[in-house]
Amino acid sequence: MKTIAVVLGLLCVIVAVVYVVVPAGSLPAFLPGFEAGSPHIHLKHGIGAAVAAVVLFAVAWFVGRSR
Repeated sequence: MKTIAVVLGLLCVIVAVVYVVVPAGSLPAFLPGFEAGSPHIHLKHGIGAAVAAVVLFAVAWFVGRSR
């Protein structure tokens, strides 16, 4: 469970960086928010992915702590 949460957290960090750095027209087509030719940056999507990463890292810490 801890490993899964950490891996998903890292994936969310990568997705958050992609959303903040890459314009909507250059996003991979499988990511929500892809708009062909759009220079718009999806900041809210990036913040949401970053929050999800923090939650997943907190879950990993909580599950992995010693008793």
